[in-house]
Amino acid sequence: MFTGKENKISADHLRAGETVILIGFGQSMTPILKSGQPAVVEPVTAETVLKKNDVVFCKVAGKYYLHKISAVKNGNTFQISNNHGHVNGWISKNNIFGKMIRKL
Repeated sequence: MFTGKENKISADHLRAGETVILIGFGQSMTPILKSGQPAVVEPVTAETVLKKNDVVFCKVAGKYYLHKISAVKNGNTFQISNNHGHVNGWISKNNIFGKMIRKL
């Protein structure tokens, strides 16, 4: 299983259908995830159901994040935020590469 950081390489592995261990750094997702804590992330497919409060690996405004879905519009547009209320922006499902299934 590939282990990576919040970057394009990890996104490419997820796009290829691989489950990855993702390691994010920073305090923005505490207490859900601590800085450097690994998380298992499954690829998002057309069949994947995404809902508010799911932790996803995505790209917003050119940056990669392991962040929360804080709102859903029309079932296909997602607001991405950290765990402290900062909104990163709105994205389509196409910019969501993976969904966290568990912490390690």
